[in-house]
Amino acid sequence: MVRHRGVYRANGSILVGGVMSLRSPLGRVLGLGTAKDGTSHWWGQRVSGIALAVLGLWFAWSLATLSGFSYPEAVAFISQPVNALLLLLLSITMAWHSYLGVQVVIEDYVHGHGLKIASLLLSRYAHFVLAAAAIFAILKLGIGA
Repeated sequence: MVRHRGVYRANGSILVGGVMSLRSPLGRVLGLGTAKDGTSHWWGQRVSGIALAVLGLWFAWSLATLSGFSYPEAVAFISQPVNALLLLLLSITMAWHSYLGVQVVIEDYVHGHGLKIASLLLSRYAHFVLAAAAIFAILKLGIGA
């Protein structure tokens, strides 16, 4: 039998770092929750949310400092490499964060198994197509300018 770190109590619970843990030793090792999805989804939402906050502030500042909103000015803005790169990051991060959020909503509120699978697939493909369209547009304007 493999012994894990922590204090084993008579009732089968384990104290880990002074806090009682109700997770199984295998669950702690693999980092999986009851849905077998682990914490990667949670962390993905948090990290992409922080990235969106930073990129969103940059985008708002960029829009506020633009001299105008005409097509040539927008193309000039996107043709700058730093702006194009940050717009690409914003578009990809926004699509990923949106996909993660919609996935949680579908998993929680769509109860029919077939409808849930279809909704998840449609969501994934829709987010992929929208991200690809944004990437194409940014690259076309940035390189073609």
